[in-house]
Amino acid sequence: MTARILVVDDIPANVKLLEARLLAEYFEVLTAENGYQCLDICNKVPVDVILLDVMMPGIDGFEVCERLKANPKTAHIPVVMVTALDQSADRVRGLKAGADDFLTKPVNDMQLMARVKSLVRLKMLSDELRLRAETARNIGLDFGHMGMQGHAEEPASVLLVDGRANSQERISRTLKPVAEITSLSDPQAAVFEAAEGSFDLIIVNSNFDDYDPLRLCSQLRSIERSRFIPILLVVDQGGEPMVVRALELGVNDYILRPIEPNELLVRCLTQIRRKRFNDQLRQSVQQTIELAVTDSLTGLNNRRYLDKHLKMLFDRAVARGRPLSICITDIDRFKFVNDTHGHDAGDEVLREFANRVRSTVRGADLACRYGGEEFVVVMPDTTPETAAAVAERLRAVVEMNPFRLPQAGRTINITASLGISSTVWGAESPEQLMKQADRALYDAKHGGRNRVAAAAA
Repeated sequence: MTARILVVDDIPANVKLLEARLLAEYFEVLTAENGYQCLDICNKVPVDVILLDVMMPGIDGFEVCERLKANPKTAHIPVVMVTALDQSADRVRGLKAGADDFLTKPVNDMQLMARVKSLVRLKMLSDELRLRAETARNIGLDFGHMGMQGHAEEPASVLLVDGRANSQERISRTLKPVAEITSLSDPQAAVFEAAEGSFDLIIVNSNFDDYDPLRLCSQLRSIERSRFIPILLVVDQGGEPMVVRALELGVNDYILRPIEPNELLVRCLTQIRRKRFNDQLRQSVQQTIELAVTDSLTGLNNRRYLDKHLKMLFDRAVARGRPLSICITDIDRFKFVNDTHGHDAGDEVLREFANRVRSTVRGADLACRYGGEEFVVVMPDTTPETAAAVAERLRAVVEMNPFRLPQAGRTINITASLGISSTVWGAESPEQLMKQADRALYDAKHGGRNRVAAAAA
C-alpha cells in the first residue's frame, strides 16, 4: 500500500524522524514547517493523510485542522495529531476539530504505522465513492450538498458488545443523548444482531473473560451487512499490540480505559458522521448505476442497457440452442400528439405506454425504451408464434383504453404498430435480429398501422 503523507511540524528533528519511519514503509512523504504551508500544500497537491503537530507558531494544529475540515476540497483528508500534549481535554479538542486520532509523543512506531495504514485504506474507499458521486453530478444528478458532517444530528443506532453489565451501563449513559443503544454481552449473539439490524456504529469492549474481541471484529468485517459499519474498540492501557492488530483487521477507532466520557462521545460522533457520509456516497453511486441503464421518463431500461444485455441473451440462446425473439413497437402518429397537445402530453402518453408494456410482458422478458416513441421487448426462450401472441396482446392493450391527459383534462385514443423477429428465422447476430424486427415494424406501419408484422412473413 502506498500513499502520500504530509508531515507538519516546526521542529526539523521531529519531521526527519517521522519522514524516515514513513519512507521505510514506502510512503511518499511531503513536509511542512507550519500551518500555513500545510494548508497551501493541501490546496495544491492531493494528500492522503496528514500528521499534524499541535504547538506551532502562527496558527496551531487545532486551527489548521478546523480550516481543513471546513474546506470541501480538503475535508475528506484524514488528520492525525501528533503532539506532546497528553491531557484528555486536548484529545477531545483535537477530535472536535475534526482529527481522526490524537497520538502522544514519543509515538509508538507500530501504533503510528497501523493507524496511518488504516486511514489510507479508509481514504481510498472514500475517494472511490466520491469520484463516482462526482460523476453522477457531472451527468446531471443533484444529490444536494454532501458534507463530511453527514446527519449526525439524527439519533444514531449503536450496537454495544460488552461482557460486563456495569461498563455497559456507563457507556450507554454517555451515549444516550445522541444514540439508541442495543447492548449485548454475548459476542456470537452480536454477530447475528449486526447481520440482521441496521447500525451506525458497533462498540466492542475487550473485557471478555474467555473470548478474543478481535475474533468478533474479524467476523463483523467478513459479513456483508456489517462490513462497512464502523467499529470502535475499547482497550486497556498498555494494549497497544491489540490496537495495532485491530487496526490491521479493519477496526476504525479505539479508546483506552479508563474511558473519558467526552472523548468517547466525540469519537463515536466522528465515526457516525463518516458512516452516514459514505452511505450517502454509496446511495449516489447506486443511483448513478440505475441512471446509466434506466430511461428517466418511463423507468424502463434504456438503449444502453439493451445493447449490452441483448448480446448476452443472444449468445446464451445460441449456446443452448434455444429461440430468442424480439418485438419493436412504435406509437402510431406520435408527432401528431406532440404537435396537437404539447410535449407534456406526449410525455404522459410515453409514461402510460410504458406502464402498459410492463403489464403485458412476462417476468422473464426485457422491456426497454429504444428511443423517442419506440420500445423493444426481448423474449428469451420464446418461439415466433408465442412472440406474435405477446405482441398482439400488447397491441390490443394499447388500443383498448384511451390514454388520459391529466393536465389537459381529456383522453385520446392511441394505437401502436409492432414488428417481431426471432433467431429461428436465421439471424446470426443481435444487430441482424434488430434489423429484421425493424423491417417488420416498417411493414406494419405501411400496412395500415395498429398491427403486428413478422420478419419472416
